[in-house]
Amino acid sequence: MHMAHRGPRLFLVLGDQLHPDPHPLLSLAQQGDYVLMVEAPEEATHVWSHKARITLFFSAMRHFAERWQTRCDLTYLRIGAHKFKTLGAAVDAFVSQHPDIDCIGMLEAGDARVSSALAACGKQIGRPIDVYPDPHFLCSLEDFEHWANRGAQQGKAAQSLRMEFFYRWMRRRTGVLMDEDQPVGGQWNFDAENRSGFGASGPPAVPPPQRFVPDGITRAVMADVEKFFPEHPGSLSDFAWPVTEQEARLALADFVVHRLPAFGRWQDAMWRDEPFLWHSLISAAMNLKLLDPREVISAAEDALARGTAPLSAVEGFIRQILGWREFVRGIYWRYVTAWPLTNALSASHPLPKWFWTGETKAACLNAAISQTLQQGYAHHIQRLMVTGNFALLAGINPRAVADWYLAVYVDALAWVEEPNTLGMALFALGGRMTSKPYIASGAYIKRMSNYCKQCVYRPELRTGAQACAFTTLYWDFLMRHDHLLRSNPRMAMAYKNLDRMDEKERAAIRDWAQVRLTQLASL
Repeated sequence: MHMAHRGPRLFLVLGDQLHPDPHPLLSLAQQGDYVLMVEAPEEATHVWSHKARITLFFSAMRHFAERWQTRCDLTYLRIGAHKFKTLGAAVDAFVSQHPDIDCIGMLEAGDARVSSALAACGKQIGRPIDVYPDPHFLCSLEDFEHWANRGAQQGKAAQSLRMEFFYRWMRRRTGVLMDEDQPVGGQWNFDAENRSGFGASGPPAVPPPQRFVPDGITRAVMADVEKFFPEHPGSLSDFAWPVTEQEARLALADFVVHRLPAFGRWQDAMWRDEPFLWHSLISAAMNLKLLDPREVISAAEDALARGTAPLSAVEGFIRQILGWREFVRGIYWRYVTAWPLTNALSASHPLPKWFWTGETKAACLNAAISQTLQQGYAHHIQRLMVTGNFALLAGINPRAVADWYLAVYVDALAWVEEPNTLGMALFALGGRMTSKPYIASGAYIKRMSNYCKQCVYRPELRTGAQACAFTTLYWDFLMRHDHLLRSNPRMAMAYKNLDRMDEKERAAIRDWAQVRLTQLASL
């Protein structure tokens, strides 16, 4: 319920709420109401944000403000042109200058930290804050809670939420890829067809994605970022992300025509010096709300209907949006109080400094991190099965890892990054989100990439100076967490293989794992 107001309202538009028309918040604005947007330093510094991430936010915000400036009373506070470190401080000062403001309106934030800070600000200045649901998402938070709290789900306890069941529920309620009450093609997913590596010959010619040359607004932002955040990580030399609704739609169209047809088959594959492959590169635009997920899903469905993309690719792509993206948002808010300290495996090693430089001899980590620092981007398998897998196997403190992920990726927002990193990649939430830890030895990376060919470490070796850290730590991880994981049916094969080793080999693995863990800084 939103109370009737007597005086003008202040509408606060956050940096990830740049929806296409009709904007769900600004369409409520009437004559006499105010609109405020702020480039707040804290949003770039609460984690050590990549320069490309800051640039993307500020550029998209400035383009949005330019479009709306003539349509409402919009005040835009640029970095360096104001003295406020936080959003709350800017709101406080604005209300002080406009004491006739009766209340503050905003869409629900995607970060609990921001939401709490603004709620505290509202109390401090004595103005109610009306929070409106964000219609961008296909599943409201209330609907997610209803689904999550149903007595039992397909035989699973409500405590153990699984994306697969949520995805099927979403397919049924939206009708996406459904033939009456059955999934199109007779099966819910095509994972078996969507996990191919490239083999020794490597990928065929990769269609280059559409990139966007920075315009005057973006170049001004880049200059501001270099001026005000000079020590922050990452490069801006390759910045070419979509920063407007029009560019985001062009990026979507380019993906659907040129890369969606092969996306499914190779969505898990990796290759040195091919940072983008067949991926869509629209997650950042979607997370800023420049693109609506309904439009994205419809574009993929249209490609299937036209026969220009196979069902396996279309289903694999839609699953990430209708299934995983909506699922992690619901999980974020369901467990919002748990994220700051969640650490089911009691991982405690510090994050190695080379996560900020890429300077490690391990070729896969060097490639994934160097690409991340250059582009502000790595695809989901590089995040999950290279950097995430390593952090999980090495027992690196989950909070440090989550802060790194939030800092370095242009598409990173708390609601999507915390569950993906802490819940999935690091298994820090235990079994509440995923049924098992996503761990793999060096053999998986060798199968899915060409990284191992140029590496000083050998994935087939478990011990010794040349042993791959992934392989050594994989087996050590199984031994370290035997008491927690052995009874998990999805871990049965891994423990069967471990049980084939004699005690002498196990002891040697444990010893080499300790060597690796004490020398993480020089891996």
